[in-house]
Amino acid sequence: MKVAFAGLGVMGFPMAGHLARAGHEVSVYNRSPDKARRWVEAHGGRMGETAAEAAAGAQVLALCVGNDDDVRQVVAQALPALADGAVIVDHTTTSAVVAREMAALAAQSGRAFVDAPVSGGQAGAEAGQLTIMCGGDEAAFAKVEPVIAAYAKAIRRMGGPGAGQLTKMVNQICIAGVVQGLAEGLHFARRAGLDPQAVYEAISKGAAQSWQMDNRWKTMSEGRFDFGFAVDWMRKDLGLLLDEATRNGATLEMTAMVDRFYAEVQALGGARWDTSSLVARLEKPE
Repeated sequence: MKVAFAGLGVMGFPMAGHLARAGHEVSVYNRSPDKARRWVEAHGGRMGETAAEAAAGAQVLALCVGNDDDVRQVVAQALPALADGAVIVDHTTTSAVVAREMAALAAQSGRAFVDAPVSGGQAGAEAGQLTIMCGGDEAAFAKVEPVIAAYAKAIRRMGGPGAGQLTKMVNQICIAGVVQGLAEGLHFARRAGLDPQAVYEAISKGAAQSWQMDNRWKTMSEGRFDFGFAVDWMRKDLGLLLDEATRNGATLEMTAMVDRFYAEVQALGGARWDTSSLVARLEKPE
């Protein structure tokens, strides 16, 4: 298919590359043109100086940008340039509000919008092994599912517009709780005089096992956080879901607490540290 991709950050750059390798005709746009030029040098295709230029005649436009306002801006620019019946697939983590807003806007011009936030981080994007949670019209989802399969290991439509973003919020709630539990467990182990690696080996095959434990316990114990999903990004996501909880009446006491803890990590200079850096606030010198 003729596919445009907007947003070539640590996630979008490899995701767009998988589309090119799958045989799609890909055009790209990035707010910083140098990244778009580097992508074309690596993968072929073409770049647009504007979102509209990249999207001209495209049957699918995929986005992986920063926040709600970025999505609004790119969609407003690109929407009129897309082919009739085109589908916009937004991989940005945004509010469910903007997902519904963009779906309504796209529908007015005979096009469709699917909110499709991802989980799996940079490593998942590079390996083409992302989990994608989608919201939107069934027919639109069916059209884009084989396209986004180029960088996914699991794709599921969760319901109408906004349902993908709401599911991603559940994902982030669960991650926040697990990482805080790991931080406290590691901190307790050290205070108790236990060997952190021995503790991991003892408990990681039982009920405490998790992806976070298997992939972050060692780096947490070594105080290494210069990789992964940044605290700034996590706080953005937690802010979105806490706002949604205010609207739907959900009680998220633990999540609100962990959000405050991440603010402490930011104050320690950890804005770009991995989310596992929650342990740093417990291990800081007294």
